[in-house]
Amino acid sequence: MRVVLAEDLFLLRDGLVRLLEAYDFEIAAAVESGPELDRALAEQRPDVAVVDVRLPPTHTDEGLQCALRARRDRPGLPVLVLSQHVEQLYARELLADGTGGVGYLLKDRVFDADQFVDAVRRVAAGGTAMDPQVIQQLLARRTSEDRPLLRLTPREREVLELMAQGRTNAAIAGKLVVTERAIAKHTANIFAKLGLEVSDDDNRRVLAVLAYLDQGR
Repeated sequence: MRVVLAEDLFLLRDGLVRLLEAYDFEIAAAVESGPELDRALAEQRPDVAVVDVRLPPTHTDEGLQCALRARRDRPGLPVLVLSQHVEQLYARELLADGTGGVGYLLKDRVFDADQFVDAVRRVAAGGTAMDPQVIQQLLARRTSEDRPLLRLTPREREVLELMAQGRTNAAIAGKLVVTERAIAKHTANIFAKLGLEVSDDDNRRVLAVLAYLDQGR
């Protein structure tokens, strides 16, 4: 699996390169600035991009803007964003088109190598890897604005948050200590209340829900 990595801090960038290579990823490019990232994404056409939000020269949203440009040129390009903070605007932009694998992890909440590598693989496969704090803030924002979300029960909101993290029905059932059948029922209710078609594809349904929450239909 080929990865383009963008991180401006040398020690962190080098550490991520070594970590991913240890898990049999191929590092197509490891860059430190926005212009370098633009070139690497265009030339290397990786299986997944792992991108810090803030890169030189602006140190604002340079990394994410590069990723968004690449996704416009190559729809569905899997992108895993790393950030120090929950940047709601950035998360909404990334989720807006509802296609391709997406992830948003907070750097100081990635606690081990397996967690990070699993997130990269999940996003590369077309799934999601969203930090719970990001999901909670997006859900809280939309709840105050969108009546459909207000129709969800507390349990359904809990299931939705876990779905958005990329968890399967089996994983959600284990987390909430209930049966998979109960989770399937909650999922069906969520989609019905949000006006979304039920899908057997967990990755696509999560992306659809996140896109719905972002666009405020």
